[in-house]
Amino acid sequence: MFTAYDISTSGLVAQRARLDAIASNLANISTTRNELGEAKPYQPRYVTFATDPNKQTAAGGVGVQVASVEMSDDPPVMRYLPEHPDADPNTGYVAMPAVDMTTEFVDALEATRAYEANIGVMEITKDLGRQTLQIIV
Repeated sequence: MFTAYDISTSGLVAQRARLDAIASNLANISTTRNELGEAKPYQPRYVTFATDPNKQTAAGGVGVQVASVEMSDDPPVMRYLPEHPDADPNTGYVAMPAVDMTTEFVDALEATRAYEANIGVMEITKDLGRQTLQIIV
């Protein structure tokens, strides 16, 4: 029974990391400078998952872990904003992060649903444990 909790918890942790990356991407959607102050647009982060063989059930269920948090290598989106302080003086274009708000919102919704599903599994496991104890006692 505790293995089911371990697997669901690993899913919760993984989806939390994914939501953190999405929140970072959305928060920096218009960031045109890096942490050193150089005119380099924010690079979106993406979380990749891998199976966690340390969290395994007898039935073959396996947990998940965050394999890595990677930066996107997509080229920046060029926007015509001649008034912007980071605009190219010759063209008026600014290099903006390649973050698509719609995609980020859909990913956030998917991660939230997966998080809720893991909570649901934990609730069912708790109820099954309670019912088993009622039968025994």
